[in-house]
Amino acid sequence: MTTHADKAAGFAALHRPGHPVVLFNIWDAGGAKALEQAGSPAIATGSHGIAGAQGYADGERIPLDEVLHLVRRITASVAVPVTVDVEGGYATDPATLTANVARVIAAGAVGVNFEDQIVGGAGLHAPEVQAARIAAVAAAGTASGLPFFVNARTDVFLKAPAAQHAALVPEALARAAIYAAAGASGLFVPGLVDAGLLAAVVQGTPLPVNAMASPTQHPAADLARLGIARISHGPFPWRAAMAALADGWRGAAVGSV
Repeated sequence: MTTHADKAAGFAALHRPGHPVVLFNIWDAGGAKALEQAGSPAIATGSHGIAGAQGYADGERIPLDEVLHLVRRITASVAVPVTVDVEGGYATDPATLTANVARVIAAGAVGVNFEDQIVGGAGLHAPEVQAARIAAVAAAGTASGLPFFVNARTDVFLKAPAAQHAALVPEALARAAIYAAAGASGLFVPGLVDAGLLAAVVQGTPLPVNAMASPTQHPAADLARLGIARISHGPFPWRAAMAALADGWRGAAVGSV
C-alpha cells in the first residue's frame, strides 16, 4: 500500500528540470479522478477553480473549512499525490500558518502552493516577512514527517506589465534565494512568459522552477527545453470548462420556446 510519505516523496521526485511534471489544475474529486484515469501522475488544485466551483470569488473568499472538505474528497478519490493551492495560507502570523498547513496535510495533501502577494491587500510581503511565513509552512511538513513540497510562488512578475519583467528578474532571484533558505522546495513564477527570462530564472536558482502555461503561451516541449521542472495551468482549465458549459447550454437552447 502506498503511504502518505511515499506519495510525498514521489511527488517531489516528479520535479525534474527539463522533464517537467504537467499539472492541469482541478477543483473537485470528479476532475481529479478524470485526470488520474487519463494518466496524470499527480493532482493539483487551483484556488480560482476551487472558489469558483462553490460560487466564491478568488482570494481566500472561500472558507478554509470548505477547501479542506474538498481536499479530503479529492485525496480519498485518487491514488496519486495531491498538492493544494493555499493562496496566502489564510493567515498572516507564522503560528496560524503552521496550524493551517498541518490541517491541509491531515486532509491528505503532499504539498502546497504558497504565494507572496498580500491577499486582500496591495503589493507583496517583504522578502524577510515571506521567508518567516515559508518557514512556518515548512515547519508543518517537518512536524508531519513528510518530505512536504512547499512551492513558493512569487507574484513579482504577475503584478507588473511585461515590459518591466526583465528588470524584475534580479528581485525574483533574490527572493528565490531567501525562500530556499527558509525551506521552500520550488519556485513558481506565474506571469513570466518570455523564454529568455524564464531560462534566466531557471539558471539563477537551484530550486526547481514552476511556470504557468496558458492556451496562448509556450507548449510544454518548449518549456522543458528551458529547464522548467513543473508546468501548472492555473485558472485556465476552470475557465475552459465553464465556457464549454455555457456554450453547451446555448447550443441546446437554440430553437427552444
